[in-house]
Amino acid sequence: MEKENELGKESIGKLLIKYSVPAIMSMMITSLYNIADRAFIGAIPNVGPLAIAGLGITMPVFTLIVAFGVFIGMGAATNMSIKLGEGNREEGELFLGNAFTVSIIFSIIIMIFGLIFLDEILYAFGASENTLIYAKEYIGIIFLGTICSVTGFVLNTAIRADGNPKMAAKTMIVGCVLNLILDPIFIFVFDLGIKGAAIATVLCNYIIFSWILYYFFKKKSNLKLRKVNMKLNLKIIKRIFIVGAAPFAVEISAGVVNVLFNNMFKIYGGDLAIGAMTAISTIGLMFMMPVFGITQGVQTIIGYNYGAKKLDRCRKALLLSVFAATVILIIGFLLVELTPRIMISIFNRDESLMNIAVYGIRIYLMTLPILGIVIIGPSYFQAIGKAKHSMVLSLLRQCILLIPLILVLPKAFNLTGVWFVQPIADIISAIIIVVFLAGEFKNFRT
Repeated sequence: MEKENELGKESIGKLLIKYSVPAIMSMMITSLYNIADRAFIGAIPNVGPLAIAGLGITMPVFTLIVAFGVFIGMGAATNMSIKLGEGNREEGELFLGNAFTVSIIFSIIIMIFGLIFLDEILYAFGASENTLIYAKEYIGIIFLGTICSVTGFVLNTAIRADGNPKMAAKTMIVGCVLNLILDPIFIFVFDLGIKGAAIATVLCNYIIFSWILYYFFKKKSNLKLRKVNMKLNLKIIKRIFIVGAAPFAVEISAGVVNVLFNNMFKIYGGDLAIGAMTAISTIGLMFMMPVFGITQGVQTIIGYNYGAKKLDRCRKALLLSVFAATVILIIGFLLVELTPRIMISIFNRDESLMNIAVYGIRIYLMTLPILGIVIIGPSYFQAIGKAKHSMVLSLLRQCILLIPLILVLPKAFNLTGVWFVQPIADIISAIIIVVFLAGEFKNFRT
């Protein structure tokens, strides 16, 4: 009750800090890991530019692997939360056990399919003869660790539903820090190159996976993993899939778009353009991560106040969160525009890659300042229970606008056209989202 009173009465600014800062910290640790991991790979002697391009080829694979984790994890976690709220622990554990089994089955299928068709997948995702060896060395090992990555993601999501978000954040942070320690050891000390980065990642995933299993089997979790609940129940699985379908569609769409981008960069800019995009997208993600944290925090605030019919507080929470996100993104924009060479040099100093990346980053990330509304706007609709609005608006930027743009612009403007695809999609998305939000706020007054 105290928490409910707080959400309905405490100042929005204080609530936003309380609910967003932990998520922001967790996101920033993850972002730091991504930056360091790719910087280590880009620093591999003699092959850095091609190695980071090879890593870029594998990004859609990661997206697709995560998509299945989201599919099962989000579907199970939502149902688990509902059952815990109802006091139905037994059925909650049934969702947990079935999610565990299904995730292992999916993981094995993904691993076998990925290893059998490894070359075909990588060529389809944009690999060339020069980058195939690096992409293959890296993702081949990652596929071997699919069970711990997919099932670990599912169980980590379940920890949040179990009512222990601190434990979920702790496992993520420890995993990232451990990877930061092991990466340089396997890459440089053991001289394993890009293969070492993959081994370090899989090893960390297995350690964290074991920790999470211990949590659900032995520690004082609300819900337990029990053998009896691991037997597949079609009714339970169907409910998991129904809830997980929307976020799964968003992740799959992102993977498809990544594949299209890689192939367009390969056609119009070659291997180094893919490497440049890998560096640029990592830099963009660094500034986006705090915004994702703000989004997580504000959803709880908006959801509660919408349910309590305190619509002015909903509007204020949205506007304040967008303002905070915009400040962060403007700082990122200024750094990108004023110091592009310094930022790209974190990942590689090859002059050819540098020239492509410096030109590309100023175009690709030119719309950073407006991404606050683009990201938080759809989440607002999710928080108030309008899932269809949220899904369509989310897919606007990530898929609906991107796919036709990426098929048309490069034909007219070559590599420059590829760089402009995302900014144009961002601008159109921002306008549409503002119109939707204005309509929603107009309904408040009627």
